[in-house]
Amino acid sequence: MTDSPALRFARPDDVDEVVSLVERAYRGADAGWTTEAHLIGGRRTGADEVAALIAASTGGLLTLRVDDGIVATCHIDRRDGHAWFGMFAVDPGMQARGYGRQLLNEAERVAREEWGATEMRMTVISVRTDLVAWYERRGYRATGATSPFPYGDERFGAPRVADLRFAELAKRLC
Repeated sequence: MTDSPALRFARPDDVDEVVSLVERAYRGADAGWTTEAHLIGGRRTGADEVAALIAASTGGLLTLRVDDGIVATCHIDRRDGHAWFGMFAVDPGMQARGYGRQLLNEAERVAREEWGATEMRMTVISVRTDLVAWYERRGYRATGATSPFPYGDERFGAPRVADLRFAELAKRLC
């Protein structure tokens, strides 16, 4: 029997489960349509980074749990004049069930209703046109701002292609 999905911020005892989920979703060979494994190898995150996001006073990691297991997570943060969204991951075996959309909606609600943010921003690897289109269907638009991929910084993985860039997307929340 499947419990109703439960949304809550991650706690310190969730670190290992979040790291495992993020690694499977971003770097797993059979990670579904959201994988970046064909673009970037190596790790996506580590326990130290996840623990720091959980402990941050300006935001945290939202989780969506089903049957007492985390099936989706995202990082949200209060920034100067807007909210930030990132490290969005849905368990590859649980994709296409609406969990990602439900978690994104909750992140937007928290940013708007609890933090008073009027805009949510994020970056996406620009060549991930399928992912950009998914966000566009949810109201996000390219701002025109881009930034280079941090080649040589192992915290972000090992690029398998040249000239990766991040494109910034934004959505008005009110």
